[in-house]
Amino acid sequence: MRVLLDTHVLVWAAATPERLGAAEELLADADLRMASAASIWELAIKQRLGKLSLGSDVRTWSRRVARELVLDHLPVTADHAAAVEHLPDVHRDPFDRLLVAQAVAEDAVLLTADARLTGYGDVVRFIGGPPTA
Repeated sequence: MRVLLDTHVLVWAAATPERLGAAEELLADADLRMASAASIWELAIKQRLGKLSLGSDVRTWSRRVARELVLDHLPVTADHAAAVEHLPDVHRDPFDRLLVAQAVAEDAVLLTADARLTGYGDVVRFIGGPPTA
């Protein structure tokens, strides 16, 4: 199975894997684990605004986490961005919508802590939540 981690799940996997619950095993068994460039962008924005502290700059953090978790960085392509147009209006957050579009395009399952994303169907796997601050 190919899995794409949403932004919360990416942070949890790196910092507090015990929050992943059963998804920790799913991650371990995945054929391919991916983190989207969109998530890295979202983290950079949140860290810049002071809403998050990763303990280092986002570039260093994302490279370290990719090594530790054996993650591939998934770039955002024009096809990914255009695919958002065809998603139902389940969720308005542009980062989340892009992650769903990427999961569909990459034949992956999006692991998320946001129950609202389950409205997109089988492409999304809710691992628990809601996200806490």
